[in-house]
Amino acid sequence: MAGKKGYDASDGMRGRDPDKRGGNEAGDFPQGERGSLAAETLRYLQSLAVKNYSEGTIEARKDSLKTFLLWSHDRNLHQPDEITKPILESYQRHLWRYRKTNGKPLGISTQRARLSTLRDLFKYLSKQNLILANPASEIELPRPEKRLPEQALSLNQVRKILNLPDICDPLGIRDRTILELFYSSGIRRSELTRLEVTDLNQERQTLQVRKGKGNKDRVAPVGDRALHWLQKYLEESRPKLALSQDEKTLFLTSYGEGFNPDVLSRKVSKFMKQADLGRPGSCHLLRHTCATHMLEGGADIRFIQQLLGHEKLETTSIYTQVSIEQLKAVHARTHPAESKEPDEDPAPDDAPDPPES
Repeated sequence: MAGKKGYDASDGMRGRDPDKRGGNEAGDFPQGERGSLAAETLRYLQSLAVKNYSEGTIEARKDSLKTFLLWSHDRNLHQPDEITKPILESYQRHLWRYRKTNGKPLGISTQRARLSTLRDLFKYLSKQNLILANPASEIELPRPEKRLPEQALSLNQVRKILNLPDICDPLGIRDRTILELFYSSGIRRSELTRLEVTDLNQERQTLQVRKGKGNKDRVAPVGDRALHWLQKYLEESRPKLALSQDEKTLFLTSYGEGFNPDVLSRKVSKFMKQADLGRPGSCHLLRHTCATHMLEGGADIRFIQQLLGHEKLETTSIYTQVSIEQLKAVHARTHPAESKEPDEDPAPDDAPDPPES
């Protein structure tokens, strides 16, 4: 057994799947001499860390700017002062025309995010007196799409997904617990991967969610059923996965390590595919379903906002657009055509008067 780790070293040995080890590796970020566009972009990213931006935000901006730097390099543009407004407009058209490997265009939200990051970069370069004028100051972002979010799962679909893991297996108990926690607390996948054992307060039935979106902490409730599976996982499964008693991470892979968020998404997506829902889904769909079901059950949207960790109520308000059950109930209660009284056929206004006797 030498060299094996975690559950793979136990009686439940499984084949090593390289897909379980961790996510996509980003390529090298373009480099350049001090004062070059690439070098100053790196300094901009470092400034975000100094300002206490979250690691996720910095990584997202780094990916966006890497795309722009590679595009600029192909056009022999290496210095900040070589970038003009027409060049940025050309890059905006490039984003609009770009097609992914599946033939689909970039989403409008993706285009807006990349252009917004560029505007912030050149605002920074202007403040650092590296350029005389900000060429991105007048770049107009594409209009945001106002589209309904994906439809939430039904209760029967949720039950079907939750019952898929093999609970006779330690990894199946872990997977069932993860699914239950997603649905119970509405937690994000990145937040779940960062959970530590001490973040769970079983007596108070709460989770301490640390470094959520925007680097904010919050406390989330855990329902009775999810708490039952958490206790079962902690007692029966996790001791077989942990490499040492000092391991703090709550959910562990078969290698005794914390989950990579992308790996976790693929695992949950696999369960949803097995459930034969007729559409794809992942961790966020369970979070979305949690919020929708609570709203349909009568929860105030402000409590759902706190549960999900949304900074703005407007973000949470999308769930009012998909909670069709409440709208159906109001429609049935108030629309005249839904009256339970027998229909009557009133005489038309232009009917002739009855003959006089």
